[in-house]
Amino acid sequence: MADHSRYLSSCDTMVAFTGPPGDRRAIFAKNSDRPGLECQPLTHVPAAVHEPGSTVRCQYLTIPQAPRTLAVLGSRPWWLWGFEHGVNEAGVAIGNEAIYTHDPVPETGLLGMDLVRLGLERGATAAEAKRVITELLERHGQGGSAAYGTDRRYHNSFIVADATEAWVIETSRRHWVARRTTRGAVIANLVTIEDDWDECSDGLEEHAREMGYWTAPAATKLDFRAAYEDRESRPWTEPRYGVGCRLLAGNDEFSVPDLMRYLRDHFASGTVNAPPPDGTPLQRTVCLHPGIAQGSTAASMVVELAADALPPVAWTSMATPCTGIFLPITVGQPLPPVLETGDEHPSHDSAWWAMRELQYVTDRGPVLLTPMAQAAWAPIQRRLPAGGRLGPDELTLLMAEVMERRDRLILELTVAQLQHEHTITANGDGASPASPPAAGIAGLLESS
Repeated sequence: MADHSRYLSSCDTMVAFTGPPGDRRAIFAKNSDRPGLECQPLTHVPAAVHEPGSTVRCQYLTIPQAPRTLAVLGSRPWWLWGFEHGVNEAGVAIGNEAIYTHDPVPETGLLGMDLVRLGLERGATAAEAKRVITELLERHGQGGSAAYGTDRRYHNSFIVADATEAWVIETSRRHWVARRTTRGAVIANLVTIEDDWDECSDGLEEHAREMGYWTAPAATKLDFRAAYEDRESRPWTEPRYGVGCRLLAGNDEFSVPDLMRYLRDHFASGTVNAPPPDGTPLQRTVCLHPGIAQGSTAASMVVELAADALPPVAWTSMATPCTGIFLPITVGQPLPPVLETGDEHPSHDSAWWAMRELQYVTDRGPVLLTPMAQAAWAPIQRRLPAGGRLGPDELTLLMAEVMERRDRLILELTVAQLQHEHTITANGDGASPASPPAAGIAGLLESS
């Protein structure tokens, strides 16, 4: 039987355009799904001017540095140089995802996450960032493992957005296609561009014909999906893509809270991590928990991109967004250490590990405990300013409040679950419904 396990790790990225003519804005959103215990803190990169001839070390390659780089806020797996998603001071947001094509992935090269960070540091518009990504891809290639301690390689797709336009880029080795949009786009680990691309790499069709991927008549415009896609991936990825497309369909007005709800989505019907009632594949949930797939949602970002609101404010969540809170962070502003701290070792000093522990506690009884967690965060979330602009001291105070509330919430959830289990036992109703394993983090934190 074919091994489909490599298709079970996933991400979901969306951009939606909203507002009347003359005041158009984009709202970018992404869930980064990674191995369940892989810490993914935030990183603030200040703007910088670099000496001529200087270089930058990416994950596996050293490449020439740009003369100037922009301030960036990014979300980064602890062991990686690059970002899963981020936004820069000029109002450009980028997220990447794994996609699967017929071409093998080289053993070394630039990771998709390297290209996200490089595009953000060097691109002041979506078009500039798109050019940075595609030129570096052609020059240096993509490759290398994107998983810690194991060899997991894949090609990449990207959404690159600013206030006026977005580009979807899909790649295979050093080849790529790009489609421009001013309405919206969704990517979810599958190839989406057919013959509707606006730009492509030199030699794209020649390579497809040489490899036997494309045999249509010469006058036929290349269909990238038909030629390059590994079709075995589609059953595992298309359901989540459909959730995002349904959200975009027929809607012209979106808000930051709308996109937060999308990232918290479970089975297109709610925000609770519970089995779907109709027996359909578990992979259609946007917010992933251990046991649903190989990984879990590690970090989320929602950011409104508007030309008259720079630098932008990114609303960020750590671990699963359905159990946590979205925190507003102004790009270019230094971060409290608790947001930047985190590695492979669980730590009370890391907001990421704190929120992951909360998620694992909630997963012990999600139908009961997830609404409790959401109700606990709601007063703090509602109190935050609509535009989200907090000064450094205000953000530090907010983080202290969030960490203190998290500690009390874990106790409240633990007591509620124990009482629930006691009631079930006393009534003779049998054992509580099984939930994804939760033994990991609480014990790890106690012993760290």
